[in-house]
Amino acid sequence: MDWLAVQPYYKIQREIGSTEQIMYEDNRTLYLYHDRIVTQYREFKVADVFDLSYRQMGEAGGFLYLHTKFGVYSYMVKDSPERFIKAFKNL
Repeated sequence: MDWLAVQPYYKIQREIGSTEQIMYEDNRTLYLYHDRIVTQYREFKVADVFDLSYRQMGEAGGFLYLHTKFGVYSYMVKDSPERFIKAFKNL
């Protein structure tokens, strides 16, 4: 089945060695299908998602929030997720 919308997001990963801490960006993608939203490690049924919201933080992006019956999940985004949110609300 083809996705309806896609939204890139990222997570900051930290690795601690014996003498240093290395931080890097792990780029990931959210996919919106007719019946679910899929992230790197989670899958939410559309029926379990109450709302999506976005809060901009400075110039470099912000947070996309998934409000679900299991709690609120946040995803760091660089670009505005307006098209992703609009596609979800059109379902």
